[in-house]
Amino acid sequence: MASAWVSESFLFPPSLRALLGQLHKALETKRRHLLRQRKQRLGLSPSFSSAIRKSTWQVRPLPPQLQKRHVEITGPAEPKITINALHSGADAFMADLEDALTPHWENQLKAQETLYHAARGTLRYLSPEGKTYQLDPHYSTLLLMRPRGLHLLEKHYLIQDKPIAASFFDTATYLYHNAEALLKRGAGPYLYLPKIESREEAALWEALLCYCEEYLGLPIGTVRVTVLIETFPAAFQAEEILYELREHIAGLNAGRWDYLFSLIKFYHKNRGFILPPRESLTMDQPFLQAYAEEVVRAAHRRGALAIGGMSAFIPDRKNPDLNARAIEQVKKDKTRELSQGFDGAWVAHPDLVPIVKKIFEEGLNGKANQVEKLPKGSFDPESLQAFPLLRGPIPLESVRRNIEVCLLYLNAWLNGQGAVALFHLMEDTATAEIARAQLWQWLFAQPTPLQKETQEPISIRLYEKLIHEVQTQYPTLSSQAAQLLRELLYTPTFIPFLTTYAYQRYIP
Repeated sequence: MASAWVSESFLFPPSLRALLGQLHKALETKRRHLLRQRKQRLGLSPSFSSAIRKSTWQVRPLPPQLQKRHVEITGPAEPKITINALHSGADAFMADLEDALTPHWENQLKAQETLYHAARGTLRYLSPEGKTYQLDPHYSTLLLMRPRGLHLLEKHYLIQDKPIAASFFDTATYLYHNAEALLKRGAGPYLYLPKIESREEAALWEALLCYCEEYLGLPIGTVRVTVLIETFPAAFQAEEILYELREHIAGLNAGRWDYLFSLIKFYHKNRGFILPPRESLTMDQPFLQAYAEEVVRAAHRRGALAIGGMSAFIPDRKNPDLNARAIEQVKKDKTRELSQGFDGAWVAHPDLVPIVKKIFEEGLNGKANQVEKLPKGSFDPESLQAFPLLRGPIPLESVRRNIEVCLLYLNAWLNGQGAVALFHLMEDTATAEIARAQLWQWLFAQPTPLQKETQEPISIRLYEKLIHEVQTQYPTLSSQAAQLLRELLYTPTFIPFLTTYAYQRYIP
C-alpha cells in the first residue's frame, strides 16, 4: 500500500529489509520464549536479584539533551499532533506507535513517514478543512518514539511467511531512517520501551539496540531509552532492568493504568483477588505510593531520571469552572510527584505544558533534575503488595462507566483511532484495558461481588443491560465494538491483551 507521501519501496529499501530479516533470525526465538515465560510467572511471587542490587554500577552518563525533562507531552505519531506537540514548549514529545496508535497498517506507515519528516524538520500537514500546519524546522522539543511491545506482531510484514515482531519492526525502521538526521539536529535517537516484565526482556531489548547500532555504524550507547515501569513484575525488577540496559537507558517512567491492568492480569487466576473500582485507585493508595517511590529510588540510585505519570485532562475553553477544578488537581498531582523525587511528568494536552513546567522549574530551583534525591528507605517488596481489596458492593455507576468507556474506546480503536477524548480526558488503550479487566474480574470473582443498588450479584445479565443502554445513548456505536467487548468479558480464560486479540480478529 503506497502512502500519501512516500512509497513502501522508499520506506523499506533492501538494506533495511536485510536488517529486519537479521533481527528476526537472531531474536525471534528468544522473544517467543520470553512470552511463554510471562504465562508461567502468572500468580507466582515476583522475583528480584539481590546480587545486582548489592553490586556497584551506574548507567551510562546522561547526554546533555536528556538531563532536563520537566514536562513531556505524549500522543500518537500523527502529523498534526506531532507538529502541535513539537511546538508546545514541552521538553520532549513521545510520539507513540503503541497504545495511542492503532496497528492498522496505514496508520503505522503514516507514523513512520511522520517521524521521518519530523526528524528533518520538514513535516507539513493539510487538514481536511484546508488549514496548513508546518513544523518549524528549528523546533527545540526533543523527539522520542515509543515502539510497540514485545507481545505484538506486524502481520503486514512477513519474513519467510512469518509476521515480524512489531517491536523489531518499529525500532529498526525508525532508527534506520532517523538516527543520523536526529544526531545532526544535536539530538539523538531516543526511545520509550513499553510493557517490559523482566530483566530477561530488558536484555532482549538491549540485544536489539546493539544489533541496530552495529548495523547502522553507530557507537554503542548512541540510542538512549526510557523504560515504562508499567507492569507489576517490572516494579520488582526495576534495578535489574536498569542493569541489563545500562549502556542505553536514560530513565524510568511510572504508568499507572497499565500497571493496574498488569496487576489484575498477574493475579487473575486467584478469583478472590478483587480490586475496588478504578476511580478509587488513586496515587495516594499506599501500594501505588510504594510503586512510584520504587521507580524513583531505582532510577536515581543508578544515575537515571524518573519521569512521573500522565495528566490526561483536556481543557475545555467553554467550561472555565471545570478547567479550574481539573487544573488544581493536576497541580496537586504533579506537586506530589515532585516531592516524591520525580524529575518530570507527562501531559496529554499543550495547555498543560506551562502549568507542569512551572511546577518542576520552581520546585527544582532551576536545576535540570533531582537525580541526587533518593526516597527514604530501601526496596520493600511487601509494600508493593499491600493491595486495597474490594470491601462491599460495587456502585452501578462504576460498572456503567467501565462499560461506557470500553465501548466508546473500542469503537474508535476499530476505526483506526488510538487516542480518544472521553469525558475531558485523553484516553488510550491502557484505559480500556484496566476497565475491561475490572469488568472481567468482577464477573468471574469467587464469591461474585454484589451490585450496590440492587444487592444482586454482578452478572452477564447486568452487563448486557448496560451495554444496551450505552448503545441507545450513542446510536453510532458499531455492533462490532459491542461484540468485541463481549468476547473480552465473557470468556472464562482471561485475554492477555485486547490489542493482540482484536488485531488478529478484527483488523485486515
